[in-house]
Amino acid sequence: QVQLVESGGGLVQPGGSLRLSCVGSGFTFSRYIMKWYRQAPNKEREWVASILSGGGTDYATSVKGRFTISRDDAKNEVYLQMDSLQPQDTAVYYCNAIYAQIYTFWGQGTQVTVSS
Repeated sequence: QVQLVESGGGLVQPGGSLRLSCVGSGFTFSRYIMKWYRQAPNKEREWVASILSGGGTDYATSVKGRFTISRDDAKNEVYLQMDSLQPQDTAVYYCNAIYAQIYTFWGQGTQVTVSS
């Protein structure tokens, strides 16, 4: 059974940091491109960051320089280190795995709230 399980969300003050984790099971994790998306209230889901199976990374303009995506294939985990968080980063963050643009899986999401 394929699963992606996110963790690490929570409430943080503006300027603070959080580290999200996503652990995968039931598929060959190392072969998949791993991505983070987010969805704020009343907005569409948006892509945040990607990491290729070879380790190359890419970021949305809105988070570049503040967020860092990484992976540990030995643990079947992908991470999103989020620094300098702002209220506009408030959203449910989702982990996504994709392979050959055909096979794709989603986690259930973890809430991140940035507020004073």
